[in-house]
Amino acid sequence: MEIREKVDVCVVGAGHAGCEAALACARLGLETVIFTVSVDSIALMPCNPNVGGSSKGHLVRELDALGGEMGKNIDKTFIQSKMLNVSKGPAVHSLRAQADKAEYSRAMRKVLENQDHLTIKQAEVCEILWENIKKEGLAEKKVTGVKTFTGAIYECKAVILCTGTYLKARCLCGESITYTGPNGLQAATHLSDSLKNMGIELRRFKTGTPARMDKRSIDFTKMEEQFGDEKIIPFSFSTDPESIQKEQASCWLTYTNEKTHEIIRNNLDRSPIYAGIIEGTGPRYCPSIEDKVVKFAEKERHQVFIEPEGLHTNEMYVGGMSSSLPEDVQLAMYRTVPGLENCKIVRNAYAIEYDCINARELYPSLEFKTVKGLFSGGQFNGSSGYEEAACQGLIAGINAAMKILGKDPFILDRSESYIGVLIDDLVTKDNREPYRMMTSRAEYRLLLRQDNADLRLREKGYKVGLISEEQYTNLLEKKRLINEEIERLKNTSVGANKEIQEFLESKGSSSLKTAATLAELICRPELSYEMIKEIDKERKPLPDAVKEQVEIEIKYEGYIVRQKNQVEQYKKLEKKIIPEDFDYDKIPSLRIEARQKLKMFKPVSIGQASRISGVSPADISVLIVYLEHFKKQ
Repeated sequence: MEIREKVDVCVVGAGHAGCEAALACARLGLETVIFTVSVDSIALMPCNPNVGGSSKGHLVRELDALGGEMGKNIDKTFIQSKMLNVSKGPAVHSLRAQADKAEYSRAMRKVLENQDHLTIKQAEVCEILWENIKKEGLAEKKVTGVKTFTGAIYECKAVILCTGTYLKARCLCGESITYTGPNGLQAATHLSDSLKNMGIELRRFKTGTPARMDKRSIDFTKMEEQFGDEKIIPFSFSTDPESIQKEQASCWLTYTNEKTHEIIRNNLDRSPIYAGIIEGTGPRYCPSIEDKVVKFAEKERHQVFIEPEGLHTNEMYVGGMSSSLPEDVQLAMYRTVPGLENCKIVRNAYAIEYDCINARELYPSLEFKTVKGLFSGGQFNGSSGYEEAACQGLIAGINAAMKILGKDPFILDRSESYIGVLIDDLVTKDNREPYRMMTSRAEYRLLLRQDNADLRLREKGYKVGLISEEQYTNLLEKKRLINEEIERLKNTSVGANKEIQEFLESKGSSSLKTAATLAELICRPELSYEMIKEIDKERKPLPDAVKEQVEIEIKYEGYIVRQKNQVEQYKKLEKKIIPEDFDYDKIPSLRIEARQKLKMFKPVSIGQASRISGVSPADISVLIVYLEHFKKQ
């Protein structure tokens, strides 16, 4: 007799996307089951053992502000933490933490296991179950459940695909090919055919990982030691900064050299990438060492970061040297790097190829346009990175819940979050390679800083139901303190007296000719909120997070106001909604290319339509005029 169960949501995959999707659904009260080919792969970090980094730190902060788990989990399990780009402006400051890989996975699994309404199931989902329904005379696909390899059926109202790099995966190390997922775990070999039968287009992407070394075989005296920050800043806005101050592990920096590059060049014919064995497209911004040597032939050396995989293992990650070269070439290549002359490889580097979708098949809610109730998140959407995956998982989970609960989709736009930029780029652009988030992709990055993610998004998370009353009350108090302090500084003047002039001279700042407000002094490049403390007699103690916001809001006020004005113009186009059944063929003055692209992408707004390659400003003008006429009718 077959096993048949009824739940609300089925999440396929328990990586970073799957964990966030399942937790979001369960926390919103929906009975959720999360499927994984191995419970040992829950929140696995098969590649780099870290969270955050340039622009990715922004994503994790936003995820946390909305009620996600990744920020809290890395705060519990990090072994080194560092704020990147501190020499630049606050818009590009990004937090990065080295994780204890095993502890990170264990801690996340514990959260899942103790979450109400959530069940973990080790099983391979091999089929999505669906039915045709009639809507206004047209047939429409609608999800009804999933079927596992053993024949068990789980009936549900929504399915979220978070398969990562497991679908029809194969790992390549030179001439050696194994049909497994990352870290030698079982691949998911059956689901691809089910998706194709549903009319979903699949494509092949690839990524890779470097070797892991035995720490005892590395000579660290030939490398530059890299330390964490003296004062550790948490990822989660809910983490008490004092609770995570601790002794940190070190990382090390070394470099490749001409001898390394010569070995690689002499063996390119044995690399699956250059031998034509790999079909999938790899990430442009995370190239293998073979790609670096070929594409940047003029460079004499490349950075190599040696990073611990955890506190209770001797495995060291060799960042910057991912490869798919054969084992013997790998060993020879690594041993030319200073400090690695006698290295012993614990795990070989490899490339992994897998099935994923073209994300233009998705709405901004991450629901498939052609299958109601089917959602998708993570690397399966054609992105790369744990952080990008987790954010998509959270949004897919929220929207699956919103659909079941009969509420409007939860969609973040480009002007309010990096998550909005990420998803808009995925569903609007035809990405031919794994998508990676970068600060340069965000047009409004001065507003979308990692330090103010809670001020931007916490209230939205509260309205969705993932942020508690206490967290929301704390946010309101923080906003009050910031606004009151900015107002006080703008209304507190200091005169051009001897004390003030001597203070300014001591700080290398020009003297005052007339009275000035404290806010005006903070605007000077050489001064800061903290520096003027000695002439600010009425100042009261404030939390560091409040002081940081006060300084940024005052010092960059002119730029912030200008960017807010740009956002207002952007919002006008985003508010012009295009009906789902809008017929572009009825607009005779629309160019053929624009008509084809609009029919293919099915944009939800004029703003999204304007970002589609091949749709010109003239096409948008025509579309706006016709849309107004359509609405009047």
